[in-house]
Amino acid sequence: MNGNVDVFAPPGGHREVEEGARLTPAFDANGLVTCVVTDAAGGAVLMVAHMNAEALAKTVETGEGWFWSRSRGTLWHKGDTSGQVLSVVEMRIDCDQDAVWLRVRVGGDGGCCHTGRRSCFYRAVPVGAAARDVELTFTE
Repeated sequence: MNGNVDVFAPPGGHREVEEGARLTPAFDANGLVTCVVTDAAGGAVLMVAHMNAEALAKTVETGEGWFWSRSRGTLWHKGDTSGQVLSVVEMRIDCDQDAVWLRVRVGGDGGCCHTGRRSCFYRAVPVGAAARDVELTFTE
């Protein structure tokens, strides 16, 4: 999976990671950080994906969503084939720099999920039932 590039400084001490002003992503053992993508206008969660260093760097540099496809083992520019390019309005990193949040505008037909739906989170899970008996409810 090595598309890792030597762009980011390695994470420093605990205080530097949490309070510092430098982007020093804490990639996991597979060289990835988790990325949550939400709609810039309404705030809905659209998808969760992963980024290696190259995808993170390309997202920062281009202002568009780039990810690492774990299933295909390749770099992925969201929207290349579907037209659903993610234009980044705001990008944040969490307190320990191992997760990224993108607020985006979705191009093309406005869908974000490969199923054709706006969000990948189109099924609700009822809470309070026995886990083995859960029936999902479609929300879109």
